[in-house]
Amino acid sequence: MISQADNLAPSRVPDVTLDFWLIKIMAVTMGETAADYLAVNLGLGLTVTSLMMGGILIVALVLQFAQKRYVPWAYWLAVVLISVVGTLVTDNLVDNFGVRLETTTVVFSVALALTFAAWYASERTLSIDTIFTTRREIFCWLAILFTFSLGTAAGDLVAERFDIGYLATGLIFGGVIAAIACAWFFLGLNSVLAFWLAYILTRPFGASFGDLLSHPAEYGGLGFGVTFTSLTFLGCIVAIILHMTLRKLIDEDELALLD
Repeated sequence: MISQADNLAPSRVPDVTLDFWLIKIMAVTMGETAADYLAVNLGLGLTVTSLMMGGILIVALVLQFAQKRYVPWAYWLAVVLISVVGTLVTDNLVDNFGVRLETTTVVFSVALALTFAAWYASERTLSIDTIFTTRREIFCWLAILFTFSLGTAAGDLVAERFDIGYLATGLIFGGVIAAIACAWFFLGLNSVLAFWLAYILTRPFGASFGDLLSHPAEYGGLGFGVTFTSLTFLGCIVAIILHMTLRKLIDEDELALLD
């Protein structure tokens, strides 16, 4: 049961704005290319990369939970890292353990559905606008992890197993996201359902374009490489986070003046 005091607590996640979706797509794109860079280009391999990034993610989440409110750098650092780890979870299952992409897609779909079911049973809401307690934030981050792993599996399944290419895959997922946005805006689709559907689908959407940019031409890409692609999107993410931080400080100063 959430008390009135909890309801007055500050939100631990950002408002869902255009900046939110821009940085989310860039984060998932970088998650795809950064995982490839660490495991392949640096020669660390999937196992070492997964253990290393998993440890860094734990530290980032500890920092995020310690804030007790939304702090742009802490929140988005955790999102970028969980994007990398979510990608690596799926890659390990497929490449190291031989699990089929169809199976991983189904497994992570079920895991995400069970997370949502437990979250709703406990809190009676799945709204991103109500993340102001530790319990709700735990459910939220667990759901985010599964959305990244599911998005990786679904994106790879469509792009590689069905052999339609990265560009076509990105356009397909982008079209579905646009359809969801139209259904929410014009047809009254439930906002919580629309949010989570879009959140899941931005993972394969962004990852498809990340693969398109980074992979060599013989594999259907544009050949920019994972280093250039990762650094480019990292730079964009840092710029947006700085913008968010500055805007948040200005808003807080204006509120203080009003008080």
